[in-house]
Amino acid sequence: MLDVARPASSVNPPPRPAVDWAALRRDFPILDQKVHGHPLVYLDNAATSQKPRRVIDAIVHYYEHDNANVHRGIHELSNRATAAFEAARVRVAEFINAPSPNEIVFVNGTTEGINLVAATWGQKFLKAGDEILLLELEHHSNIVPWQMLAARIGAKLVYVPVNGDEGTVDLAKVDALLTPRVKLFVFPHISNTMGVVNPVKEFCARARAAGVTTLVDAAQSAGHCVIDVRDIGCDFLAFSGHKICGPTGIGVLYGRAELLDAMPPYQGGGEMIASVDFFSAKWNTIPHKFEAGTPHIAGAIGLHAAMDYIDAIGRDAIFAHDQELAVQAYRGLKSLGGARIFGPGEDRAGLVSFVLEDVHSHDVVTLADQKGVALRGGHHCNQPLHKKLGIKSSARASFYFYNTRGEVDRFLEVVAGIQAFFRRGSR
Repeated sequence: MLDVARPASSVNPPPRPAVDWAALRRDFPILDQKVHGHPLVYLDNAATSQKPRRVIDAIVHYYEHDNANVHRGIHELSNRATAAFEAARVRVAEFINAPSPNEIVFVNGTTEGINLVAATWGQKFLKAGDEILLLELEHHSNIVPWQMLAARIGAKLVYVPVNGDEGTVDLAKVDALLTPRVKLFVFPHISNTMGVVNPVKEFCARARAAGVTTLVDAAQSAGHCVIDVRDIGCDFLAFSGHKICGPTGIGVLYGRAELLDAMPPYQGGGEMIASVDFFSAKWNTIPHKFEAGTPHIAGAIGLHAAMDYIDAIGRDAIFAHDQELAVQAYRGLKSLGGARIFGPGEDRAGLVSFVLEDVHSHDVVTLADQKGVALRGGHHCNQPLHKKLGIKSSARASFYFYNTRGEVDRFLEVVAGIQAFFRRGSR
């Protein structure tokens, strides 16, 4: 098991020892199995990551020893649960370098975090004729909530175009579209289809200069690279626990305190109130104003363990490792031929999406599964982007720190076999 320690507070911390990636892999019990008679090669990490024993144990410990509701009780179990839940909030603030834990709202994932902003900040501060600026790279969870809001209030969505199969964005196009009509600029840190790492700090600086509020979708980046909301300069940022080795059903919305204070509640119920009478209510302070009802306590505790785990490895090291595997896969697919590969060449995050000539992506994924290789096939919740690219679906291999170069070789071997199978069938 990984020996987890908090990052040193020194300005110049000592260099980290070399990471033993093979040892880390042994922390993930699910990876030690066979699928259809073959060793599991799990390459669907952009959809969800696997969970280390340390995270599983933290959740089990809570349910076996400390299970109680938070904030409302004064007995020992409730005190323990509350302390652990709020410690997770403090840890999230540290994880993204937020100024205060009060700027951390627990939600059930990136999607709910974005919906919360749309339904509260958007409903209050946007009006008919205002524009919301997005990228053509957006996941449906960062498109549909804004479509719904725009339909309600008469706002308009405007998209920054991306550059063909590369999926990159020209900053000049962003500058041209940041007109006085734009009130909100939303964008992903890393594209879940293209593997593009967007210049979020530059986006936020341009938006701030234009008086535009920003929201960063960090679902694909939070577990793979260092996130510093103060350095990025964003107003809101959302991510999911299940993509960073944490549990499903827990996520984070960061918002600047003055914005959260000005926003109305998202849902009504217990915990989000300061007082209630028969005909009116007063709201709790942030962040509790946005956390109605019993929260996912075990999820927050598991998320805390996950953040400790990956920070003990080092997110810079994780990003470099993931990118190395993605470049290996990219080069291998190019050498095979007959594949249309999406994304910015070798300067990409840890995933590769592709289309094989005359082979549907669902066939690619189904046949790969028969060889024990777990890929993703479909539109990846990027239907508008796929339409722009002139395709209905693509296959995707996405990597994390427990994947190996040998697994990438196995993936390429399986893809070559699929190509050969369809070539034989077309004769």
